[in-house]
Amino acid sequence: MRFPWLRRLRARVLTSPLALAWNRGRQIELMHRAMGFAALGFLTLVPLLVVVAAADPASGLGFGRWLGDALGVSAASRREVEELFGMPGVALERTTAFGLAALAVFGLTFGSVVQTGYEKVWDVPTARWHTMWRHVVWLALLVFYLGLLVNIPVPAGFGVRTLLGGAGDLLFTLLFFWWSQRFLLGGRVRWRALLPGAVFTCLGLVGLRGFSWLVFSPLIASNAVIYGRFGTVLVVQSWLVGVGVVVYGGALVGRLAHERRTLRRLRAGGLVPDPPCDRF
Repeated sequence: MRFPWLRRLRARVLTSPLALAWNRGRQIELMHRAMGFAALGFLTLVPLLVVVAAADPASGLGFGRWLGDALGVSAASRREVEELFGMPGVALERTTAFGLAALAVFGLTFGSVVQTGYEKVWDVPTARWHTMWRHVVWLALLVFYLGLLVNIPVPAGFGVRTLLGGAGDLLFTLLFFWWSQRFLLGGRVRWRALLPGAVFTCLGLVGLRGFSWLVFSPLIASNAVIYGRFGTVLVVQSWLVGVGVVVYGGALVGRLAHERRTLRRLRAGGLVPDPPCDRF
């Protein structure tokens, strides 16, 4: 070859962790799964959390306030989000038992979708139908966890209380996603192997918050003028797609980091490493 350095550079790029993560993401259809996560999340979690937030009279705008803070947008864009999910008392009064039952059915589908995504990330067999009770437990704890975040007041400014509150949210988010992977995978992957995925998921959510401030905040302001409230819905749906990418992508990067660390430990011990194993 005329330029051997170019050949070496190409081989190094193709075997880099970034290229490996990209190829694994294509194999599990990361974007497709993230869009399914966003669709079912908007269909199930948003109505459930609106009702949960409305059940507490002291929560004010409830879910709209929390979602605006989770998006990390400006004050003007946050008001648009709060108006979109306003009037919590009316939502609670008009909620029927049939509506809650329908949301519960779609919620079970949402849990199944998240479980399937984790199974694809770790290359484990699809769980059988009799494990559906895990979706019920996981959905209940997810709604409980998010309901607490909705009803906990957000301290204003950048004081010590704000820093402690943010650190507490990150800690509970880390624990929740760590447990979610272990629970939905039916204990087929060790806790130690799942910890990097939970860490990367938390870091991804922090990065998504910064991305929202730079991109989604001006989009909400402009779309509200052009499309009205429907423009705000489009931005919220796009944000949910980003959350789906972070949830699945964080687990995927965590698996790659665990495999890399395990192979490095095997080489340090003088052992001949086998091909990367799915579960250690």
